[in-house]
Amino acid sequence: MLKKIIFTLITLVILTGSLAYGAKSWIKSLLPEKAHFLALKESQVSDLPYLTDNIPAPRGKILAVVTNVDKMGENKATGYEHTELARAYWVFIANGFSVDIASPQGGKPPVVIDGEDMGAYDYAFLNDKAIQQQVANSIPLANINPDDYEAVYFVGGKGTMFDFPNNPHIHNIAKTLYQNNKVVSAVCHGPAALVNVKLDNGEMLLSNKNVSAFTNEEELFLIPDAKQIFPFLLQDKLISQGAQFQAGITYLEKVTQDGKLITGQNPWSVWALAELVVSELGYEPKARQRTPEEYAIALLLTYEEHGFAAANKELKAQPKAYQRVLIVMHAILAFMQFDINKGIDILSLANQLKQLS
Repeated sequence: MLKKIIFTLITLVILTGSLAYGAKSWIKSLLPEKAHFLALKESQVSDLPYLTDNIPAPRGKILAVVTNVDKMGENKATGYEHTELARAYWVFIANGFSVDIASPQGGKPPVVIDGEDMGAYDYAFLNDKAIQQQVANSIPLANINPDDYEAVYFVGGKGTMFDFPNNPHIHNIAKTLYQNNKVVSAVCHGPAALVNVKLDNGEMLLSNKNVSAFTNEEELFLIPDAKQIFPFLLQDKLISQGAQFQAGITYLEKVTQDGKLITGQNPWSVWALAELVVSELGYEPKARQRTPEEYAIALLLTYEEHGFAAANKELKAQPKAYQRVLIVMHAILAFMQFDINKGIDILSLANQLKQLS
């Protein structure tokens, strides 16, 4: 997403000249140095105590389902979102669950990796050879017995819009777990798996359920012709099947629980969603140091809900390793939506974080 926003900013530079160029240079100065990102790429499981210390005794298995679709529209690459798989995988593993990775066709699924979104846990997942071997050999859904699992987690990614909604194995897995009082969860475009799932009583699984997913606003901002590319807009489809759609603030964390059904709005909702799955399975989630991205999301939520003064107080009271890239991204997003005051406020927060660090 940052690439699209930066492209738009460059366009504005070309149109408005040196003043905009100076603004662009200053904004880029708010981002971390390149060395920071290079160090992150070397992250290993051994660097992250959350993944190695005090792992509980085995508590059962969770199934993670990813898409096999690698193209959309006019041959644009797609697949499952790497961060949406990696972060939930680590939460489940750290809390004593084993994770099987499956896809409609099996084999190596296509992955989307957004470099600006990547953190230490995401790179550690990529750098673990055993896990990458597991991903490359995803289990065909036809070979999955739903009774083997305590929960299912449908990973997002735009490819899911094409091979999740009408897959009979997905329908059976979601229906079986839900009717057996187990947990059904999905994030971002992952709730496409819930479309067309009919329970044995004849009702749609989505009927009268509180659900979150990637919103129309989020979709159309990134892909203006989404209505032509996808078979449907996810928010519209969920509502049409009886869901009570719960939309949070654009591109910020939003997780919704309705009994054993747990859904998240976007990639920034994964950590909270996965820990809520653990809680719903009857366990207190293991203590974890929040990531820089999570601190950035929390700061932006404070700004949205309580204003600049509250956010400014928060960052000064408890300096943390905030992900400034995400904060700058939201500032530019505000400018693109012509909310100039908001953009200036958020850039001011980013600048103060740079000074504090």
